[in-house]
Amino acid sequence: MAVEKTEPGKVELGTNVLKIIPIGGLGEIGKNTLAICYGDDIMLVDAGLAFPNEDMIGVDLVLPDISFLVENQDRVKGLAVTHGHEDHIGGIPFILKEMSIPVIYGPALAIGLLEGKLKEGGLESKTVMRKVRPRQKVKIGCFTVQFIRCTHSIADSFSLIIDTPVGKLIHTGDFKFDFTPVDGELFDIASLTKAAEEGVLLLMSDSTNTERDGFTPSEKTVWKRINEIFSSAPKRIIVTTFASNVHRIRQVLQAAMKYDRKVSILGRSMLNLAGIARELGYMTFPDGLLIPIDQISKLPHNKVVILTTGSQGEPLSALTRIANDEHKQIKIIQGDTVIISATPIPGNERSISNTINALFMRGADVIYGRDAGVHVSGHACREEQKLMINLCKPKFFMPVHGEYRMLVLHSALAQECGVEPQNCFVMENSDVLELNKDKGVINGRIKGGIILVDSSRAYHINEEIVDERRHLADDGLVTVALTLDDDRQIIVGPDISLKGIIFPRGMSPEEFVGKVQSEVRNILYVNPTIDALSEEELSHFIQGALDGFFAEKMRARPLVQVIVHQVSSTGAKTSQKAAKSIETK
Repeated sequence: MAVEKTEPGKVELGTNVLKIIPIGGLGEIGKNTLAICYGDDIMLVDAGLAFPNEDMIGVDLVLPDISFLVENQDRVKGLAVTHGHEDHIGGIPFILKEMSIPVIYGPALAIGLLEGKLKEGGLESKTVMRKVRPRQKVKIGCFTVQFIRCTHSIADSFSLIIDTPVGKLIHTGDFKFDFTPVDGELFDIASLTKAAEEGVLLLMSDSTNTERDGFTPSEKTVWKRINEIFSSAPKRIIVTTFASNVHRIRQVLQAAMKYDRKVSILGRSMLNLAGIARELGYMTFPDGLLIPIDQISKLPHNKVVILTTGSQGEPLSALTRIANDEHKQIKIIQGDTVIISATPIPGNERSISNTINALFMRGADVIYGRDAGVHVSGHACREEQKLMINLCKPKFFMPVHGEYRMLVLHSALAQECGVEPQNCFVMENSDVLELNKDKGVINGRIKGGIILVDSSRAYHINEEIVDERRHLADDGLVTVALTLDDDRQIIVGPDISLKGIIFPRGMSPEEFVGKVQSEVRNILYVNPTIDALSEEELSHFIQGALDGFFAEKMRARPLVQVIVHQVSSTGAKTSQKAAKSIETK
């Protein structure tokens, strides 16, 4: 653990002190974005996004607050991408909406995926993209970055060796040590050991599986199980996995070819990735293998494979709509086999369980879970994490990519491997780690937080709006409308509208409305100070008083909206006549 940490404060740039600043990715899964600063230069490692949890109603994506980067965009010299997963590249288009990045370096597959994203958003002019080869070195400001091959669940993944004026850094990216990778590309351990011989100042290492002992199984172990399922499935096979899992998609396509099945891909992101991966040579398949979804019905059930997104139970994904019988073209048939080839991202467990239950209820045979053998993690377990630490022999250690408990456990693991406790830094997003050759200290914080994206409407939405949506979903809405005269006497109302309200036991809706009306009158007539309030201030005053009334007297916490309209004496007479006319009718 860090031995020194200051209170949040202004971060001084332009000095000859190496600063490591996680903008996202610590204490969470997703949003991986890291800034490395020295002098007037800033380089970025990855720029990812995260997906919302169930409480973030109406939110499509979650991004880190990039205010620090926007304020210092003249210092940003470039970005190094480790691989093509959304939690590492998905935030780049959103950053480019706010600022330019001179150059982005990354593996061919990640750059291919990015090119499509930027073209779709009209952002090609905001940066220059460069594909890198294994062991290639590039200059980003005062930093020299070498990309070395690592093994992960997506093809074309890299770890980074970064030479800085202070010393050598290693960023593992997402990794595991897979000694039988499906694409035959082995982890470049030789480059790690060479860096260790030269001296590694800081190791930043993937913490995702630090709670799991042993080694992560090889991707090749999944093939045997997929082959077994394909050989015996009586009807259609529906497979869901992460859209970016090239290795898994490749295995499914190989099995389909072996058992003479045609494949239809649901989900634009998965279809795009298959096309790009094929174009770059990461997978090969004949032209006739993939067919449009509307041709599925023309084939025998035992000649069909459907590859789909939705492995995390996303509400609008193809698999979720199929499970809920809401998909226009695909309905579950008794005897269909559904393979869920993914592990839940923390927070998605309930959504996935609901999807699995719905599939079973419609007659599908669902194969899922860690013991089913249809998925292996792309992240290192504890023995591999120890191997990484012992290969690199760093002076300082910083766990990255994981929830906070994972970071703490990974730090303890580094200490077991010989890193001094005072040289292990468990950080939070926005913390600033300052390093020289002899000492490290967490010193200050940048402005941080999250940006919530509603992609169907505005670019981002306020967290208060999401809180209101959650409040409304949980407890309902009470709207109070009333019209007052110059003397703050009620002319019309209070009119009460209820949405989604659960009434106290033994109370009818009419009784509930009556109590609210009486309380509004009490609030107005026992508080003489309201005469000095504006209409808006009076609305807030009544709302606050009703919040307390509902919590204390009614044991409810609905969202309260109060609309107050004040009219002159002439207007008051008109309003009274209108009210009487309505009553007469």
